[in-house]
Amino acid sequence: MEDVSDPPFRYVCKKYGADLMYTEFISSEGLIRDAIKSRKKLDIFDYEKPIGIQIFGGDEEAMAMSAKIVDATQPDILDINFGCPVKKVVCKGAGAGVLKDVDLMVRLTKAVVKSTNLPVTVKTRLGWDESMINIMEVAERLQDVGIKALTIHGRTRAQMYKGSANWEPIAAVKNNPRMHIPIFGNGDITTPEKALEYKNKYGLDGMMIGRASIGYPWIFNDDHFKDTRMKLVTTDNIEEIRSLLLSIPEKHKELI
Repeated sequence: MEDVSDPPFRYVCKKYGADLMYTEFISSEGLIRDAIKSRKKLDIFDYEKPIGIQIFGGDEEAMAMSAKIVDATQPDILDINFGCPVKKVVCKGAGAGVLKDVDLMVRLTKAVVKSTNLPVTVKTRLGWDESMINIMEVAERLQDVGIKALTIHGRTRAQMYKGSANWEPIAAVKNNPRMHIPIFGNGDITTPEKALEYKNKYGLDGMMIGRASIGYPWIFNDDHFKDTRMKLVTTDNIEEIRSLLLSIPEKHKELI
């Protein structure tokens, strides 16, 4: 998540039980041009592992070159973002913009897979809009070119973050006999209880949680959830928040 999943944020999420985390997504064009902001996002730390570095872009050569740069950083996973709906990303033919051109999506993915020794995963959406829900084709074709897992956000690009996420197409991908890679669901998971309910209901391999963790890393901690029932901050847990902030490594505090 741009300007969210930086090292201090990842530190607190890991502290409260996140199993796997990703960096902010990084522009492939920025990486190959050695942009300071893009290079800074490659910073990962041993205590964060397992961790994935996420890239985005719409040019095969740039994606392949950036994959080699990421490879040298030695994360556990290289993830491709084909799901970001933001206009400034989409208008460059990146993020969710490639949902209108599955052939391009496949070429970009293949270029990355061939350029790294890391397992490559993808995050995407159901499709461009309601008239173009093509996630089944996307899933099969990306698996065919070598991705090791797929995360699906249950909205189209046209929906942005409005309305409710539709998990039925995600379940359909998981239940497709052609699919053998892990399938993760994403969208509207706001509590640990809902994560477990949806995982079991739709038969998925796991959940990805994004916006619900902003300002509330305790979402990854089942015990904390049982104690607080996701209540807003009160005087009872302000001291816990203070202690948590003070525990963040000094090298990260300048980013807060």
